[in-house]
Amino acid sequence: MSVETILLTVKRDDGDRLDYMTEEAIDLATQTGADVVVAHVFESQSSVNESLSRLEGVDGTPTDVARRLGSVRRATKAMEAAGVEFRVEGVVGDPGEAIADLATRVDADRVFVGGRKRSPTGKAVFGSTAQQILLSAPCPVTFIREE
Repeated sequence: MSVETILLTVKRDDGDRLDYMTEEAIDLATQTGADVVVAHVFESQSSVNESLSRLEGVDGTPTDVARRLGSVRRATKAMEAAGVEFRVEGVVGDPGEAIADLATRVDADRVFVGGRKRSPTGKAVFGSTAQQILLSAPCPVTFIREE
């Protein structure tokens, strides 16, 4: 299977897992010549506006705001250093649905997503964004679990 587009999902709270996810995406992109779409999901337009209120000189689009987030900058710096082609996408909506929709829109061949270990009861009560992405994405998903 050829890989042309990789979707790397980035959250504010990815912590050390972000570095590992980014390294894995870079490794695959380097091996295949794929481009990477670094994505951040804002759950509502008010979250975009809240982030926007703390930033100066940024337009109001979710992508413009996403480019300025520390976690996104950390991932894109690593991409630049590795010479991997990338772009940033900020989207608004339910995270699971938004990532699955974005994967379809960018014609992703692989999605990288992080998550934390949950009990079956926790998944049933609170849901799981990662699980929703695993079940809805139009391509293979690599899940990076928080240790």
